[in-house]
Amino acid sequence: MKVRYAKLFLLLPLIVGTSVSAATKEILFIAGPPSHGHLEHEQKADAMVFAAALNKLKGFHATVSENGWPSDPSLIKKADAIWIFCDGSDKHLINQGEHERQIADAMKRGAGLMLYHYGTEPPAAALHKEFLDWTGGYFELNYSVNPIFEADFQTLPKHPIANGVVPFKIKDEWYYNIRFVEGMKGVTPILATVPPASSLGRKDGPRSGNPDVRSKVGQSQVLMWAYERPDGGRGVGFTGGHYHMNLANDNVRKVILNALVWVSKGKVPASGVDSAITQDELMQNLK
Repeated sequence: MKVRYAKLFLLLPLIVGTSVSAATKEILFIAGPPSHGHLEHEQKADAMVFAAALNKLKGFHATVSENGWPSDPSLIKKADAIWIFCDGSDKHLINQGEHERQIADAMKRGAGLMLYHYGTEPPAAALHKEFLDWTGGYFELNYSVNPIFEADFQTLPKHPIANGVVPFKIKDEWYYNIRFVEGMKGVTPILATVPPASSLGRKDGPRSGNPDVRSKVGQSQVLMWAYERPDGGRGVGFTGGHYHMNLANDNVRKVILNALVWVSKGKVPASGVDSAITQDELMQNLK
C-alpha cells in the first residue's frame, strides 16, 4: 500500500503540471477603421460578435482592437491567433509601418492568422508571397473577382472547421478565383460552390472580371479555406463578410468561430462552437 501511495505522490507533479500548462488561447481581433455604408464592412461590430462568443468558450480569451492596429505590441506578441478585417489593397493595415514585421514575427512563433473579406486583398505589388506563406491564398487584382450573389454550399468537408455546420445558402459579396499556393498544397477548401454565370455580368476590371475567371464559368470556386503551413502554423481565408446582418445565420457564425478555434490550434467541439445572438445584439457596436 505504501508503494502505491508513493507512486501516486510521484505522479502528482505531472498531473498538476499538465493542468497548469494548459494555457488559455489568446485571440486578437484587429478591426480596421470604418469604411463602406451602414451594415456593410462593420469591422468592429463583427469582431465584437465573435469575441463575445469566444469569451464564453472555456479556454479562450478574445481581445478586440476596435479602430485599427493595436497600440500595444504585446497583444500581437502573445496572440495564439490574429483575425484581421480591414480595407485591402494599398490601405491594408499590414502594409503600414512596422505591422508587416509584427505579423511576420507572430507567424514565425507559430501564431495563426485569419484574413476576413477585404482583408484577403493585399496591395497590387506587395505582400503576395507573405499572404501565400501565412494563409495559403489571397485576392489578386485583375485575377480574382468580388461579385454579390447567393452562394449555395451543398456539401462540407470533413474538417474541424466544418464541425456542426450543415449545408446552407446565403447572399454576400463573395470573392473567388483566389490565388492559392502551388497545387493548393496544405489548403483545404471549407466553403465552395459554383458561382452563377451572372456573377460575371460586369465588364472586365481589377475586381469585376478578366479572361482567366471567365474561362472557368461553371467550375466550383473556393470561398473559404484552411491552410496548414509547412512550419506548423495555420491560416484561414474567409471571403464573405460584406453584410453584417449575415451573422444572424447560425451556420455563418459557427463556421467562422470554428475557424478561429482551429487557427489558434484549439480543439473544435464535435458539434462546432455554439453561439446565439439577438437582433439587438447585432445592432450594437456599429460604426
